[in-house]
Amino acid sequence: MKASFWHERWRDNDIGFHLPKANPMLVAHLPQLQLEPKQRVLVPLCGKTLDIAYLLQQGLHVVGVELNESAVQQLFAALTIEPSVSQQATLIHYQAPGLDIFVGDIFHLNKDQLGPVHAIYDRAALVALPYFMRMEYSQHLRRITNTAKQLLLCFEYEQEEMPGPPFSINDLEIRQHYGHHYSLQCLQSQEVQGGLKGICAAVEKVWLLQAEPK
Repeated sequence: MKASFWHERWRDNDIGFHLPKANPMLVAHLPQLQLEPKQRVLVPLCGKTLDIAYLLQQGLHVVGVELNESAVQQLFAALTIEPSVSQQATLIHYQAPGLDIFVGDIFHLNKDQLGPVHAIYDRAALVALPYFMRMEYSQHLRRITNTAKQLLLCFEYEQEEMPGPPFSINDLEIRQHYGHHYSLQCLQSQEVQGGLKGICAAVEKVWLLQAEPK
């Protein structure tokens, strides 16, 4: 997807993907990540999700990456936090105690900028990318996080019935992207009530990805 697509969505407030509360699947399955207080959780393509507030409430350090700067400004305003802002190469770094958000293209974020990551919560990143970008994304994410464990949310539906995003990602594709480096466990699978965007039947799944021992 071109960056202009997402900037237009935020400009027009066409953000149906933004939930008015923390994602119930995050609340249900966060314990599976077995994180300690202050450990760092990466939320790629984070927008202004309220999941960040929930993760902070659990005592975790959140690191987000978001393409659109206005979304990040709205996030900090909602949290009533005044960040410090600095330029890091092609990225803008919004920083506050326990919270770091990088504004820009996630493919421009490197391991040194990111710092240590203990887990990834991918609620809206893999499903936001077209097929030709998903393999590159999954490999990049693994490289910059040292194959950190993941809680991954995705949808499965007949792609012909609705254009993404969110795109349909079946179990086979999950294994293609992650099966060589992680053990994969589907923690939950449930029908999307009323259909995805009210258009087509869909199933939402939660996967736990844990690095295979070397």
